[in-house]
Amino acid sequence: MQLTISNSSDRPLYEQIYTQIKVKIMSGELKEGEALPTIRSLAQALKISVITTARAYGDLEKDGYIHTVTGKGSFVAPRNEELFREDTLKQVERKLTEAVELARIGGISDDELRAALELLMGE
Repeated sequence: MQLTISNSSDRPLYEQIYTQIKVKIMSGELKEGEALPTIRSLAQALKISVITTARAYGDLEKDGYIHTVTGKGSFVAPRNEELFREDTLKQVERKLTEAVELARIGGISDDELRAALELLMGE
């Protein structure tokens, strides 16, 4: 599994790992039941602390994206459609908020913004 982390990012390393694995799961790149690298091997590959990797895995498990079997490792959890939908909705709301803020800054009216959204949705 290919992950890229940056020490110069404002986001903590564990969050970078969490986000990249979550995206791979949600996009289907990582399939249900697929084994993840062990915490120790991922930490070695990324040249970071085992504690940092363990925190990312712990958060992924807490949020329902992976499950851990003692002595066997961590695996992609069965896809929870409600969790997937909720996460997608949060992302859409975040991007729409950015679009509304940009429209306000640019002097675009609500009607123009609605028309643009309807046009995009019609495509």
